[in-house]
Amino acid sequence: MAQRADRYRLYQRAVQDPRGETRFLRDVYVELRGKEPTHFREDFCGTALVAAQWVKLGPRHTAEGYDLDPEPLAWGRAHHLARLGAAAARVRLVQKDVREPSQRRPQVRCAQNFSYSVFRTRAELLQYFRAVYEDLTRDGVFLLDLWGGGGATDPVREARDIGGGATYIWEQARFVPVTSEIVCHIHFRFSDGSKLQQAFTYEWRYWSLPELRDALTEAGFPHLETYFEQYDEEGEGNGIYERDDEGPTKAQYLGYLIAAK
Repeated sequence: MAQRADRYRLYQRAVQDPRGETRFLRDVYVELRGKEPTHFREDFCGTALVAAQWVKLGPRHTAEGYDLDPEPLAWGRAHHLARLGAAAARVRLVQKDVREPSQRRPQVRCAQNFSYSVFRTRAELLQYFRAVYEDLTRDGVFLLDLWGGGGATDPVREARDIGGGATYIWEQARFVPVTSEIVCHIHFRFSDGSKLQQAFTYEWRYWSLPELRDALTEAGFPHLETYFEQYDEEGEGNGIYERDDEGPTKAQYLGYLIAAK
């Protein structure tokens, strides 16, 4: 099964929820601005699953996706845009650095799956945030997801069944406290005993929530909000995010940081 597996399809099943993510991005903007956003940009877009979902919201909705890696962009064009029909013309995928300006100023822009962690120095991160601020419309909103908590950087190997005989494994393999460098892997295990080891590897800088808030404020964003995932009675995350100005005290948490102009 591992030899036949498509790592991008597995990643999307394990990590992404395009309908839920798109709905959250839109609803946050509506709550802040009182109107429907139409133009969206997905940074570090990979296969551009969220951008493709965005244009399904309506005929006036358009999207841009930016990523440096040509492979997932090509995969997204073949598997997502090809299925959109005429709506594919409303999605523009660009193989460029995310610090490059948009073709058209977005109302909503996002960096998900902790992708901004590729920036290893504060100077690089601040340069990115300043580029985002300048690129957005006057009433634009920027959203980035985050993970944190006292145990966020602990070595961990977590497994979860994602159906179809596949198990998703998230591994935090190494953390350097002095530099906050962290190495993470995604593996997949299959019911026939085969494995897809290190399907994806991330060599990141772990950015804490206070560090991100400080950098966004310095970049010019005057208004910041935090949303955190809620938990069921058994303590498991339920995929629902609610605004919270203080945050949970759990060892690990997931959330969103919202920066509005």
